Amino acid sequence: MSRVIAIANQKGGVGKTTTSINLSACLAEKGKKVLVVDIDPQGNTTSGFGVDKNNLENTIYELFLGECDINDCMIKDVIENLSLLPANVNLSGAEIDLLSVDKREYILKKYIDKVRDEYDFVIIDCPPSLNILTVNAMTTADTVLVTIQCEYYALEGLSQLIHTINLAKSRLNPSLEMEGVVFTMYDARTNLSLEVVENVKQSLSQSVYKTIIPRNIRLAEAPSHGMPINLYDSKSAGAESYRLLAQEVICNDEGIEFDINSFKDSNEKTGSKENDKNKNTKKGRVSKIKKRINKEK
Repeated sequence: MSRVIAIANQKGGVGKTTTSINLSACLAEKGKKVLVVDIDPQGNTTSGFGVDKNNLENTIYELFLGECDINDCMIKDVIENLSLLPANVNLSGAEIDLLSVDKREYILKKYIDKVRDEYDFVIIDCPPSLNILTVNAMTTADTVLVTIQCEYYALEGLSQLIHTINLAKSRLNPSLEMEGVVFTMYDARTNLSLEVVENVKQSLSQSVYKTIIPRNIRLAEAPSHGMPINLYDSKSAGAESYRLLAQEVICNDEGIEFDINSFKDSNEKTGSKENDKNKNTKKGRVSKIKKRINKEK
C-alpha cells in the first residue's frame, strides 16, 4: 500500500521544496513509483523538475476547482518512476475560490485516493503557511515530515505547526501521524548548527531523522537547471544525503531499523556508478530546457 507524506513548515526557506524534489527523485532512483504533488503557489517544485510552470494548460489549481480530472493535469514520467501534479501562481487564488465549496478540506484527498494505489510514495510539497492548501495536504497525508533549518529561529512556530497537525488529526484525519523532523542546511563548521540539532532533539518528543542534509552549493544550483541533485551532481554531498534520507524513509515504511553507516558505503558506490550516466542525462535535460526557452521566444 502507498504512503502519502506531506512536507510542511509554515516558515519559508527551511528546505521544504528542496526536500520534496530530491527525496522524491532519490526514492524514484531506488525503483519506487513516486507521485509529487506541488500545492505551493510559488510552483518551485514544478520548475525544479524542469517543467515550465507558466505555460501549463491544467495544474492542481484547475483540479481544486473541478475544471479537470487528476489525469488531465498530471505530468507522467518527468523522470523515470516519477510523476508530477504541477502548480503555478494561479493557485494563490484558491483560498478565496474555495470559500463556498462544501468539504473543501477534502478536495485533494478525493483525487489522490483515486490514484494512490498506483504509487509507492506520494510526496506533497506544502506552502509556507497554515492555510486551506496545507489543511488539504494534512487530510490527504498519512504522515507529516517537518524540515527544520539549522539556524537560531529553528523552533519558532514549530509548536504551532505541531498543534495544527494534532488538530487536523483530531478533527479531520484520525490516521495522520508525525513522520518526523529532518534537519536541513547543516553547516558542520559552526557550533550553531550542532547546538540547534541538540536543542531540537531535547525539546521534541517527535522522532528525528538520523540523516542530516548539509548546506551544499550543488543543491542550490540544481533547481536552476531543472534537475534534482541526483541527476545534476550524483557524487555531491547533497546527493549522498538525500539518498540516505530516501533509504531511511523506505526503512521506516518497511519497519526496518536504519543504520546510517551501513548505507553510506553503498550510496558512494551508487553515486559513482550513476555519475557517468547522469552526465549524459544532465546534458540532455539542459539541452531540452534551452530548446523549450528558444521555442517560447
